[in-house]
Amino acid sequence: MPRNKYVEIRNYKPTNQKQRDWPEYKPCKFTTEAIVTQGSEKGELRRVCANPECLIHHAKKPRPNVAADAGVKAEQEKRRREEALAPATGLRVLSAIVEAVPVRLMKGDLLFVVEHLAAMLDKRRVAIVLRQHGIGKAKCPSDTPAKLLVAFLRKSEESVLGRLLVEIVILRSANSVNVSDKLLKDAAEFYKVDVNVITAKVKPEFAAKDKAKTTKQATPKPPAKVVKKTTAA
Repeated sequence: MPRNKYVEIRNYKPTNQKQRDWPEYKPCKFTTEAIVTQGSEKGELRRVCANPECLIHHAKKPRPNVAADAGVKAEQEKRRREEALAPATGLRVLSAIVEAVPVRLMKGDLLFVVEHLAAMLDKRRVAIVLRQHGIGKAKCPSDTPAKLLVAFLRKSEESVLGRLLVEIVILRSANSVNVSDKLLKDAAEFYKVDVNVITAKVKPEFAAKDKAKTTKQATPKPPAKVVKKTTAA
């Protein structure tokens, strides 16, 4: 089903007053489960509303004028940035938490626990762990992401395994890596990670990326060269 034919219902609660009014945070009698068929989240379950008669998620709106349309686009862009910023900040907070984890268990114990927990991760979360630790397919391009993670675990030192233990528990238990997720907040508080400081660092980075993207789109392409044909006398 194409993306414009359904609305995905969020599993987590809104974090501010504006989000409370967004359709994706409101359930309806037509809400049902659907399976993702493409991308890194393939095979996962989602709650969606695909009924065009639903007045909550598919309400017909009058065609806006140009000024109103610009306002809607600006609001959508603002929402896009907020939604992109939250998981990026969450991942940065997770990294800071991982850095604060001390070594406790023996290496054999840690490996046993971490390896079994890692086996419970879905593809999307395995991809996050690989990306966070810079684990790629350069040496074994034929290996699956799960095999790459297991190989990395078995070569890791105790300190790395201890941090991975906390990291995997958070990734597996939390709904997302958004800074609004309660588990991530609890872990940040426990390991004395300042979420506000990390958020303040991530926001300028996103602003710089958006500015570079806007500048690239606004740069006009050079005119095509016109080649004049000459005829022999």
